[in-house]
Amino acid sequence: MAVIEQATGVDVAVLDAGPDEHGLTMRDRRRGAVFIGVARTRKPMRQRSTLAHELGHVLFGDWADNNAGNWSSRNPAEIRADAFARHLLIPIEGLREFLGNQTLRAQSSLSAIVQRFLVSPKIAAIALHQAGYIDAPTKQDWMALTTPLLAARFGWTDQYRALQADSNQQRAPQQLLARAIRGYAEGALSAQAIATLRGIPLEAAKADLSEAGVVPTERPIAWADPTELPDVEVDLAALDADLNAPDDVDEQTEAERQAE
Repeated sequence: MAVIEQATGVDVAVLDAGPDEHGLTMRDRRRGAVFIGVARTRKPMRQRSTLAHELGHVLFGDWADNNAGNWSSRNPAEIRADAFARHLLIPIEGLREFLGNQTLRAQSSLSAIVQRFLVSPKIAAIALHQAGYIDAPTKQDWMALTTPLLAARFGWTDQYRALQADSNQQRAPQQLLARAIRGYAEGALSAQAIATLRGIPLEAAKADLSEAGVVPTERPIAWADPTELPDVEVDLAALDADLNAPDDVDEQTEAERQAE
């Protein structure tokens, strides 16, 4: 994810989503900002392929209006994004460099490729067939296998569980979070905003910021400092005249009113 953000400038987030929702790409037409969102999941290989798929949409400029129709249909843009994801995650050249002139027959070879390229057995089998390493029946057999099964059979379950833990964590867009932290350091944004963006409790966000030495800058407001206020001359002569007037003025005025 960090590689995508650094190479393309696109913000990437890992979000809570429904079981049938894997990823989406959004673009702000006015500002030109692009966001990729993928679902938090315990299927790390699927999450990687979803990221690559959505990146394909970004690079090809597959933007659609809100009323563009059925988003789940297998239209040409979706098929192209799938092909892009396969070639990005397990390029034929990289596969040949890894395998050389081997003849693949055992599932242990498939397991090594899945572990090396961090792709699903389905994607790995398609790439192996395209590269000429396996025939069509073997491709169909291997496409039916799962990553947990291969990891359990060939001794890398601990690594797979670590991948699961990583893909099952929420992740805020790094660039957006960095800007928010700068705003917090400048005193323009609250710690609660950081916590909300990261999806963690307020106290945890405060602890992380404090541990990193990030504290809001206190900026004195110059116009509120009494020593900086200008001297003001107030003419109290009129007030003094009223205060020094005879006490019978009011009585005389009342008598004149009664005479009238």
